[in-house]
Amino acid sequence: MNSMTGFGRGEASNGALTVVVEIKTVNNRFRDLQVRVPREYNVLEPRILNLLREGVHRGRVEAMVRRSSVEGATRVVVDLALVDQYRRAMADIARRVQRDASEIPLAAIIAQPGVLVTGEAEADALAEWDLCEVAVQSALGDLTQMRATEGTALALDLRRNLDVLLRLCAEVAECADGVSDRIRHRLEERLARLMNDRVDPARLAQEVAILADKSDISEEIARLASHCEQFAQALVADDPVGRKLDFLLQEMNREINTVGSKAAEHPIAARVLEMKSVLERMREQAANVE
Repeated sequence: MNSMTGFGRGEASNGALTVVVEIKTVNNRFRDLQVRVPREYNVLEPRILNLLREGVHRGRVEAMVRRSSVEGATRVVVDLALVDQYRRAMADIARRVQRDASEIPLAAIIAQPGVLVTGEAEADALAEWDLCEVAVQSALGDLTQMRATEGTALALDLRRNLDVLLRLCAEVAECADGVSDRIRHRLEERLARLMNDRVDPARLAQEVAILADKSDISEEIARLASHCEQFAQALVADDPVGRKLDFLLQEMNREINTVGSKAAEHPIAARVLEMKSVLERMREQAANVE
């Protein structure tokens, strides 16, 4: 089990180029991928997204890629055609003033506008993909390790709360045992007080059957126990189980609410309140599971 929150950093270098990748993930019901890459790596963004999809199945993912080159991003370019034009023009001037063209200093040509221009060096992003991929995979490995560590802690806490819920479920089942007889006894006492012992046994049996059916929670308890068993199995699964845990918790909440609405006795109602409290804690923790 993995948590949805985590951070990972990866770095790869070949001496002349260094690529650093940082990945941060937070909770989200779905998978939301956000990637920031340098302009030179725009063409690599789809490949980076594919790697992130393979490594993260749920949560908001924010990845940032940085690229730094030893040679720097700026280069100087010589316009040789313009150099020839300046040289010929200066030679024409030298002949016109009767001077030797060989005396024209090189610095005079270099100083002319447009001869030397600076610009950004164009990176070959596809040639750098292998290095970038190593950095991304390293960051994903770091991220996965952190998410797994937090996921283990989440699983332990969810397991503890699940054990409490199972105990309360067993206590509710025990409290519900013999509820029909207790309902009959209470109903007999009330009718006896109201009707001066003139109670129709057949009508009494009918009313008891109706009330007992309304207060029967055996099916709800059985379904709740089944959901708890599936929840326990999901806690030790290797695959992402966040969505499954969310669904099971919704179904468990449904059964607990039904038990609460049918509760005919205080001991059951009191335990239903405890079960709701435990379930709320479980829902808060499960919201962090991938």
